This record gives sequence, structure tokens and C-alpha cells, in this order.
Amino acid sequence: MTSGNDRELLRHHGDIDAAPGLLDFAVNVRLDRPPRWLRDRLAAALDRLGGYPSAEDDRSAREAVAANHGRDRDEVLLLAGAAEGFSLLAELRPRLAALVHPSFTEPELALRTAGVEVTRVVLDAGDGYRLRPEAVPEEADLVVLGNPTNPTSVLHPAETIRALRRPGRVVVVDEAFADTVPGEPESLAGSPEPGLLVIRSLTKMWGLPGLRAGYALGEPKLLARLGRNRPHWPLGTLVLEAVRACLEPDAIAESERAARDFDRHRVELAAGLAAIAGVRVTQPARASFLLLEVDNGEKVRTVLRERGIAVRRGDTFPGLGPDHMRVAVRGPEHNAELVEAFREIVGTAG
Repeated sequence: MTSGNDRELLRHHGDIDAAPGLLDFAVNVRLDRPPRWLRDRLAAALDRLGGYPSAEDDRSAREAVAANHGRDRDEVLLLAGAAEGFSLLAELRPRLAALVHPSFTEPELALRTAGVEVTRVVLDAGDGYRLRPEAVPEEADLVVLGNPTNPTSVLHPAETIRALRRPGRVVVVDEAFADTVPGEPESLAGSPEPGLLVIRSLTKMWGLPGLRAGYALGEPKLLARLGRNRPHWPLGTLVLEAVRACLEPDAIAESERAARDFDRHRVELAAGLAAIAGVRVTQPARASFLLLEVDNGEKVRTVLRERGIAVRRGDTFPGLGPDHMRVAVRGPEHNAELVEAFREIVGTAG
């Protein structure tokens, strides 16, 4: 999957696999709508839509991010979702970008579309999809990886990621799912190190895919290069309000409780699926989803859909094949429904 004709595969995301009426294990978003307190905050901001977002709006939202991660506000660039951050990477004008896979495909698609030369560093399933810094070409001046990684759910040690740093190289860490790991033990969001760019999302935890809210953390000069061609008012008033709201102490406490719930429910779901002959669960998993390899995977996905259950196909991720699929971690009742469906289907899908 390295030629130009694979771009539609790289564009594939879980929302394509999901559809109204299906029990959704395809999309890694915790909530089907923002919580009531967040909806109230956004509704209260509607009266401000008659004016342009102000410099103070931007400054206060950046200060909220900075305070949460122990950074300076000048080390924060607010984004229309993490995906905007990936679309801006070509502004860094890399000569060779190394993309660590299997991982979220949007960064590769954005870089290739901009004409950047890309090389893939495909991690080995037999090695637990472990990151090996020596596998990244020395000449790469941009390296992009996820932590925890979508779709493998692998959490790489922060020190292993730091080992990728080189003079003249930018290391981009996609931490879109970092807040689904209790305590965020390997996050580099609070590490103001040269050449390190961390991209975060508020979408997954707070049910905001329709609003698009995220941010990047890095050196001010690096962020200036990243955002140099953005238009005026790149983010709307509601996004700025959402950033402030989701980083207040009560929201952070709610997020940590949700991460602990994810952790407990993921362990239970993984155990239930792993007990089924023909289903292999990638471990150790740490995020709010699991990567599965299932005998006759394409047929199993089809039958699951016929039964009203959506899972995310895995073969659009470089390094994975048609027997791979990703499942989101839900609550115990829905997780049990998924396990029972696999138990009934896998043995008859041959």
C-alpha cells in the first residue's frame, strides 16, 4: 500500500464503518453527544457569535491548555481538531517524513498530498508493535507516531520516543487518545523539549467530533512555522469555549474517572474476546480500543454488520490485513453483546 492509488484507503476512518441504527464499536468517541454541562457552556456562548473571536478568547484558551500541561501559553497552538495539526505538517517543509505504522493514516495522507517524500516504518506484530528507534531512517527530518497508537492500542515508553530526537528533526507525537489512559503515564505533553511537537484532541473524550477541537504543544518558533499560513480567526468562538471548558478542574477530574472506566472495561472486553477460538487480541493494550485479528475477518465483519454491530476494518492501516479489525471499548452491557456476537459468529464464518 505505497502507490498513489491507495489514498482512498488512507482516507478511510471509523465513521465510514458506522451507520445510524448500528451498535457502534467503530468510532473511538466516548459519548454520542457532549455532556450536559458542556452543552450548556456552548449554548451560553451562542450570543457571542455576532462578533469575531477575539485575541482574548484565543489567549485565555491557550492559557487553559498551558496550565493543564505545565507549559507557557506561547507553547500552545489551538487547532480545529488534531487532524488540522496533521494537515499543517507540510508547512515544516520536511525533506523526508518517516511515518510509524500501523497508525492513524491522516498524517501520511496530508504529507503525501503536499508532495512530501514519505517512508513507512512498519512495526512488527510479532514484537508487539513495539517502537524500535533504530528502525527510523537517520535522514528523516520529520517523524510521526501515535501514543497510545491507533489502532494497536500500544503505549510506547516516553523515553523510547525521546530516543528519536535528533538535531534538525521534528518528532510529532499524536496523543489524541492520551487522556483515555489513567494518569497519562507516557505523555510528552508537559515536556518542552527542542524538536518535539505533541498534538492532542478533545474530540474523543468529550463527544465533539462535530465541533473539532484540539491543540499542539511545542517550541514557539516551531508552532510559528506550523501555523504561518493559517487564515485569520482559524477557530470559532464555540471551539475556544470548548477548550476552556474541557480543561477546567472539574472536567479534568471527570476525564480521569472516564479513563479509569475505560481501563477496567477494556481489560474485561479483551479477556472475553481472547477466550474465543479464532480471535487474537493485541496486547498489552492501554487505550480505549482494541486491535483484533480474527479468522475470516472480512466475513465476520459482514455478519456483525448484518446483526447490527459496526466495527472498524483494519486493512486500511499500513501493516495490517483483512483479518484485522478495531473495536472501541464501551460499557459492560454493550461489550458483553459484542463478545456474544463474536462467540456465535467466528466459529461459523469459515
